[in-house]
Amino acid sequence: MSKPTAPLKGRAARLARLMPSTGPSTAARTPFVLLVVLLLGGGLITLLLLNSALNEGSFRLSELKRDTTELTDEQQALQRDVDGRSQPDALERRARELGMVPGGSPAFLGPDGTVRGKPTRATAPPPSPSPSPTPSADATADPDAPAPGPSASLSGSVPAPDPAAVPSAQDSPTPTSPGR
Repeated sequence: MSKPTAPLKGRAARLARLMPSTGPSTAARTPFVLLVVLLLGGGLITLLLLNSALNEGSFRLSELKRDTTELTDEQQALQRDVDGRSQPDALERRARELGMVPGGSPAFLGPDGTVRGKPTRATAPPPSPSPSPTPSADATADPDAPAPGPSASLSGSVPAPDPAAVPSAQDSPTPTSPGR
């Protein structure tokens, strides 16, 4: 049982005529609610996609940092190896293993064809007493490694001549260093 309402008078009556008397309309709120729900859902999906992309980038960055660390370690090890092999005593030892001897006095050719200096033949110093190789050392040697011999040269050194293959000093030309 509804209570009868008193009739409105004056200004209130005019305002009541402007307003619908059926009560608040739910049909006008439905599109707004759907819009808000769609915006919230779209925002959450976008946030999820951004988060996934950031995580993927983070994993890739970790992998690249690990690879960089491994490659830096390898580069440092190779640099230590190069530094060890390029020390003067290591170069001299390797050259002697290859049968090289220190060069003699160099001679230089001038632009006009004149010879400056007196060239001398490189000769091997007297061999230092070293232990003779054991047969087991020869058995473990690398068969693909180049055999030491007079065919290699290192930084302008002249290989030791084989006495049986070298003609007399008057018949052979005197070696000279390249002019620089």
